[in-house]
Amino acid sequence: MSSIDSAPEKTWFGHPRGLTVLFGTEMWERFSYYGMRALLVLYLTKYLLLPGHVEAVLFYPQIKAFFEMLAGPLNPQPLASLIYGTYTGLIYATPLLGGWLADNVIGQRKTAMIGIVMMAFGHFMMASQALLFPALTLLIFGGGLFKTNTTAQVGMLYARGDARQDRGYSIFYVGVNLGAFIAPLVAGTLGENVGWHYGFGAAGVGMIIAFVVYLIGWKHLPPDGLKQRANTERKPLTRAEWKSVGALILLVLPIALWWACYEQQGNIIALFADANTDRRLIPGLIDWQIPVTWFQAFNPFIIFAFTPFLLALWTRQARTLREPNSMNKILYGCLMLTASYVVIAYASWQGGAGKISWLWLLLYFVIITTGEIYSSPISQSLYSKVAPLRIASLMIAVNFLPNFIGGGLMQGWLGTFWEDMSHPVFFLMIAGIGLVSAVMIWAMEKPLRPYLQKSHD
Repeated sequence: MSSIDSAPEKTWFGHPRGLTVLFGTEMWERFSYYGMRALLVLYLTKYLLLPGHVEAVLFYPQIKAFFEMLAGPLNPQPLASLIYGTYTGLIYATPLLGGWLADNVIGQRKTAMIGIVMMAFGHFMMASQALLFPALTLLIFGGGLFKTNTTAQVGMLYARGDARQDRGYSIFYVGVNLGAFIAPLVAGTLGENVGWHYGFGAAGVGMIIAFVVYLIGWKHLPPDGLKQRANTERKPLTRAEWKSVGALILLVLPIALWWACYEQQGNIIALFADANTDRRLIPGLIDWQIPVTWFQAFNPFIIFAFTPFLLALWTRQARTLREPNSMNKILYGCLMLTASYVVIAYASWQGGAGKISWLWLLLYFVIITTGEIYSSPISQSLYSKVAPLRIASLMIAVNFLPNFIGGGLMQGWLGTFWEDMSHPVFFLMIAGIGLVSAVMIWAMEKPLRPYLQKSHD
């Protein structure tokens, strides 16, 4: 699916120049998001929601009352989990708004630019503890305008049927995770060791850099889908297109379950690393402790370290016609996620009341991250390929609904059980949910296969 009929100049790994621009922009936006993600739960549980600080937060009584109406009385940890889950969820619900605006009003490029500006203001507002909830609101809506449209533009760089598109999304995903890797080391370290607000300020600087990169590379971005349709009749979707859209919508539920498990990294895994992990680099020899926020850098580092090997594997498999289709790749990702939580449950059980070695967490991240490479960028590419061009951004927004339902709301709700369950049982519960997602994908693969072909636009 693409609007580009002539091949653009290729400057990076044989891909369109615009991919480099989107790679850089997304990298710095993810630096900002993951800087926030590394700090938010720790900031809330260890500082802001405690007496002496929480009284200064605007709208806190109303927000707490709302969550307690749903979940009963809440201590700081479960309340922080719900705030974190709501934030990470809504930032992936607002792409529906961003997708509609881009497809029908102002196009992908301008919508993404407005989102960048809103997020920059939101991150700088986080430097004031009183403005927590107004800042999160700006970040939620800014992220919705930005995220869906940069992701959609990646698919629009490629001609219809271009076999490079899956790999283009995987390269783009490396940019996402390069920013996510740097974020905990910079913003996380500043927030944890210097001051929370310095970390949030660093995230704001990341959005300023994203703005500059996007503006400089503007001419290399693909034409807006809105402009391409300006002189053509606005036809309704065909019966075949509606079936493809329906198939994509059906995938929302199992992918949502996957994200509900995956996103525990920024919530419960962060708390587990803080309280239940021996963070000494080499106990008895090098007793320097790994900062808690640095564990959030493990996942993105593994992504850009492992992605080239998996791309080479898929390329070799494609030559012999043995490359798994998108659905089977997602299935493998679900199974690896399940295995990662079985590993951390076993380690927690072995550790008993003591602390486990940080190497167990490293193994957990290796397994879950390999599964992520098989799942997340591949699902984005699948939605981009199958969705009709005239609703391209809207369908990419549908691809983010699992992040909203699972990675946000469900993940935050699951985190409220952390204080009431033994740690091994909690992790096995998460593994079980991951297994359910794998079974659902497996059951859907064959029936949905005819409808998950490339768009006929």
